[in-house]
Amino acid sequence: MVVRIRLARFGCKNRPFYRVMAADSRSPRDGKHLEVLGYYNPLPGQDGGKRMGLNFERVKYWLSVGAQPSERVQRILFRAGLLPPPPLVALGRKGGPRDIRFVDPMTGCVLDLEKPDTDEDEAVDESISE
Repeated sequence: MVVRIRLARFGCKNRPFYRVMAADSRSPRDGKHLEVLGYYNPLPGQDGGKRMGLNFERVKYWLSVGAQPSERVQRILFRAGLLPPPPLVALGRKGGPRDIRFVDPMTGCVLDLEKPDTDEDEAVDESISE
């Protein structure tokens, strides 16, 4: 039995909502599953609702026992910081450059991982003013 970590679609027409599930690869998309690992909302509301929620411990467990994430789940897990970036497949794909910025899994905001170094900036400002 090959276990896949994939999305199951919920929600109504034109308002998708997905659950991240561990399921047998032979079962239907919205069918029988082994465990619910979290959710993903591609259309967060204007009130700033959460975009995704994952049980990181269970996701790590399923990955450690050999579960294979689907392509979309692999991107979600990369943006949450659990997996390395997926390989680039340039041939046969349309669109621009891939967005590889990290996203906060609770708010959906892009994280700025670069820390400004204020000591160097202050030293430069002092040397300029003299």
